[in-house]
Amino acid sequence: MLHECDYVAHVKMDEHGEGWLEPHVLEAHLHKVAKLSGAKADEFQSAGWGTAAGLWHDLGKFRPAFQQYIRDASGYERENAHVEGPKRVTHSTAGAVHAINQWPSVPGHIIAYLIAGHHAGLPDWLGNQGSLQFRLQNAGDEYSEAMSVEIPEHLLIADQPAIPAPARDPDSISLWMRLLFSCLVDADFLDTESYMAPERVGQRKQLPTLSELHPVFFKKMKDLQTNADDTPLNRTRKTIFDACHHSAAEVSGLFSLTVPTGGGKTLASLGFALEHARLHGKSRIIYAIPFTSIIEQNASVFRHFLGETAVLEHHSSLDVDPAAESAGSRLAAENWDAPLIVTTNVQLFESLFASRTSRCRKLHNIVNSVIVLDEAQQIPRDFHEPITRVMQQMADYFGVTWLLCTATQPDLGKQADPFGRVLHTGLGKVREIIPEPAQLASELKRVEIEMPSDPDETTSWESLANQLSGEPCALVVVNKRQDARTLFGLLPDDGDTYHLSANMCAEHRSGVLKEIRNKLSERQAGSTCPLRVVSTQLIEAGVDVDFPVVYRAMAGLDSIAQAAGRCNREGRLSCGRVVVFQPEQLPPPGFLRQAAQVTTKLLRSGQLGDPLSPQAIQAFFSDLNAQGDRDKHGICQLLKADNTPDTPLGIQFREAADKFRLINDVGVGVIVPFCPDRYEETPIDQWLTMLEQDGSLKWVHRKLQRYSVTLPESLAKQLYGMGAIYERAGKFVVESSHYHSVWGVQAPDSLIPAESTVI
Repeated sequence: MLHECDYVAHVKMDEHGEGWLEPHVLEAHLHKVAKLSGAKADEFQSAGWGTAAGLWHDLGKFRPAFQQYIRDASGYERENAHVEGPKRVTHSTAGAVHAINQWPSVPGHIIAYLIAGHHAGLPDWLGNQGSLQFRLQNAGDEYSEAMSVEIPEHLLIADQPAIPAPARDPDSISLWMRLLFSCLVDADFLDTESYMAPERVGQRKQLPTLSELHPVFFKKMKDLQTNADDTPLNRTRKTIFDACHHSAAEVSGLFSLTVPTGGGKTLASLGFALEHARLHGKSRIIYAIPFTSIIEQNASVFRHFLGETAVLEHHSSLDVDPAAESAGSRLAAENWDAPLIVTTNVQLFESLFASRTSRCRKLHNIVNSVIVLDEAQQIPRDFHEPITRVMQQMADYFGVTWLLCTATQPDLGKQADPFGRVLHTGLGKVREIIPEPAQLASELKRVEIEMPSDPDETTSWESLANQLSGEPCALVVVNKRQDARTLFGLLPDDGDTYHLSANMCAEHRSGVLKEIRNKLSERQAGSTCPLRVVSTQLIEAGVDVDFPVVYRAMAGLDSIAQAAGRCNREGRLSCGRVVVFQPEQLPPPGFLRQAAQVTTKLLRSGQLGDPLSPQAIQAFFSDLNAQGDRDKHGICQLLKADNTPDTPLGIQFREAADKFRLINDVGVGVIVPFCPDRYEETPIDQWLTMLEQDGSLKWVHRKLQRYSVTLPESLAKQLYGMGAIYERAGKFVVESSHYHSVWGVQAPDSLIPAESTVI
């Protein structure tokens, strides 16, 4: 029951929907959020800032209008009344005004950004009616109404803390503020959850710590190495693992691990991360991968070595749409409170530059972590400057150790023009773990690359299909999903030809990869059954397959090197073959096309004697990077604090977040039906029903990740318009008639864009 004397933060009905339970008292909520937020911010010496933000974040809820609204039986979405939006009584600007009144100039504006954005996301200083400047100038009524009641004085006063080092730098204060914002919104979410769903608090699993996982991993690694065949490749892998273990003792900072594909980077890098965390007291390990398509593979490897409960998979395809955000969906947002997170580059870096609450919630848990960037060369050139800047800041100020893993290290260091002017600040000192990467590359060389004799001569899909028909076992890697489907259609329909692309959900791909690996094993055991696989580049990023012959459509030299990693991977042959061909169509416009053109240019000029040599890779990245702007969208300037008499603290958080999109065509996550001829029926309908009843069930969201596909936004809209996609439980779902058992989500050819998403 609601009492007239109570100031209410949240309300909810009983489980039968027949009456109101005791309310969540506002004063208690403010104290709890302040305590939680301060404790989280203490991880980066900012406890006072987190405490003040938590104490004042909901002062606007003291407004009589808000209290009347939340009590009104005819109110709109009663349990979501605390979530600001259309038809709801706003409350977040009052606390922002109060912060500035208490702490004038920069300190007050720091807190004002956090409080004003704790529902809708961090705002821009300048802009429309959502900008902080506009809201502060027009918040008189909201603030005066809140202050018209008798608010306890201890809720209104807080000691102003000292401004820490990252907040004194105009280039890094925005990152520090996003971390503070993360502390506030996570504390707010957790205390709200304790009221809205107290049973879930008690259900939280006690997860193992990194110190507990360390001996488990190293015992299994010792067993693996002891039982492995004594081959040159396995001896080299052990040398790499030992080098990582030794380097883990070095002080926190920036490291690189340059190892050719097949050298055991995944386990070696995990060994480094666990040992480094043990020696330096790191809180968690984050493993970032370029593509969602191989998250399940890496997570499976980690679970094998560390146990089921140690690993959290998280990618962006099922993130909450801010327009559809509700109390339940906010509680379902991930905060990365796990010892080992396996995620994507997109999720990691877009979160580090995010403004909205559900994306930012996890940021404070990145502090004092070890972050492994798998296939670091996949970082898009147009974002090198903001990404390397945030990496350096996280290392310098927030205790993060970075490990850049790749067979082809990109050029992420400082770049200057002939006159000495800095064009790209880049990363500072990066310590290479492998003493002689060039020598290691030579030792692990297992293939010969056959480049086109005439770089201008193209190969038709029909001609390529004829060549493949003569190969007993071959993999073909193409640049676009539509290319994979076209070539697959030209090959024999004999049950020995397989298709892989990101139009297939993770569960579907896993089933197909299992069949492919079984056939590869059968062939190694003497079977003569043919095997042909057509894949987009998703197979290049760490998918563990081993073919004697690989065909690769012309691409960047880094992509060709990754394709070569799927050929003679285990060194069973004296030498594998990688055949590069020029398809009739170029890759999609943009970076991928430029990369292919640079490779062709180097080929014409005779600079690719050995395409996999460090010299060739260096020439490739040097030429490629010179063709573009490493901060194409001006993100660094948007996030640089402007401090003038009229603008005490001007930062464009939202504009920067909107422009920081690592994938050009914004993806739309869709749920797909099961494939009855590929894997067993799954209770997708049941899971969606459960989300309709309670949208905050994280485990259901995670289950559905394996049955999701990220489509280009343009294609998703067209499929939605023709009725092939419908909405349910706040998600988009594909009709079963538009999910094919071979190539996944399908649409009429007329709907497939020419620049179809590559993977």
